[in-house]
Amino acid sequence: MSVHINAKKGEIAKVVLQPGDPLRAKYIADNFLKNAKLVSQTRGIFYYTGIYKGKEITVGASGMGFPSIGIYSFELFTEYEVDTIIRIGTCGAYTTDLKVFDLLNVENAASESTYAKFAWEIEEDIISHQGNIFDLINQTAEELSLKAKATNIHSSDIFYRKDPNIPAIATKYDCPAVEMEAFGLFANAKHLGKNAATILTVSDIIPTHENISADQREKALKPMIELALESAWKSI
Repeated sequence: MSVHINAKKGEIAKVVLQPGDPLRAKYIADNFLKNAKLVSQTRGIFYYTGIYKGKEITVGASGMGFPSIGIYSFELFTEYEVDTIIRIGTCGAYTTDLKVFDLLNVENAASESTYAKFAWEIEEDIISHQGNIFDLINQTAEELSLKAKATNIHSSDIFYRKDPNIPAIATKYDCPAVEMEAFGLFANAKHLGKNAATILTVSDIIPTHENISADQREKALKPMIELALESAWKSI
């Protein structure tokens, strides 16, 4: 057991899918994995390990923001010897060039956050995906006839802000959308020499306020979940 995950050694697979929401982790376990077992529920953060096409995969929540995914991904990488984490989540688009339901495969995450600097002395404000899982996701998307755009993303500490303008760092690094976890995950993986990727579904278009409705979400997120599972399966 680690500090924040109470699974026993051997109960977490080598590849983990990380949605932010514990209930989304449960949904994936219930609907996509066979013989899924709840292996951790400390603080209401659920982790399930089950079988997908004959191979063991774990799905568990990261929570929101760098502090939360920083803790969970670090403990998975170090205490449970996880090799690969694929974050799956939603993002808001800064531009109408993106549409709701679009899939993004994050190439680089840019952030104003000091997380990487003070945790690992990584001074850069942009960090790339780690390992070969990014390329495997691109390859798998083509095989599934899914359009997964390789892109930079703005990873922000802030959800609500006074200034409505696109933050300078997003403009600097040509980030068409924003989320809150990829930079932290990539920083941990870079420091530890692990594999990490982030697949996102565009859920909101910030300039127009268009968004995926609550009753559309399960259907909308299915392509992302299937892409992540297929990529995870191939990586094992």
